[in-house]
Amino acid sequence: MIIAIIIVVALLVIFIISSYNNFIKQREMVKNSKGQVATQIESRWDAITNLIEATKSYQKHEDVLLRDITMSRSNVDRNSNIEDLEKNDELFKQAVDRLNFVVENYPDLKASEVYQNTMTQVDKYENNVRHSRMIYNDTVTKFNTNIQTFPNNLIAGIFNFKEEEYFQNVEEKYNTPSW
Repeated sequence: MIIAIIIVVALLVIFIISSYNNFIKQREMVKNSKGQVATQIESRWDAITNLIEATKSYQKHEDVLLRDITMSRSNVDRNSNIEDLEKNDELFKQAVDRLNFVVENYPDLKASEVYQNTMTQVDKYENNVRHSRMIYNDTVTKFNTNIQTFPNNLIAGIFNFKEEEYFQNVEEKYNTPSW
């Protein structure tokens, strides 16, 4: 009888340790996925910043506007929350809109190879951000499902594992920017 109790307790301890370690691994995968989104966002900003530098040479009086666009950039990383990443997306959209306004005033800039190449890069990074978001949401789905299913939900509750947020799908994110 005592041996049976010891075996049951040992199996329970092994289950708890295994579940806990699995939650840790999955939470780190969520953070990693979020870090990938942040990396793509930063690369996208770098491409826009390069375009702004090229644009500055076309008209000096636009310099203040272009500097403001660059300053609107916010740093994001794997520890940023979804709201921070969404705010960064909105800042990026505003920056692109402002930059497009400047570029419209300079047709030769819009036709330049530097502009065309940079817009191709921005579009590539925009697609990478979209793809990274999908991977992140898939990773969150796995994590959230694991902490909600029985008996894992008991262990998750004991160790205070919480559901992670998803990126929300909005129509604007499906549309590639028009350059």
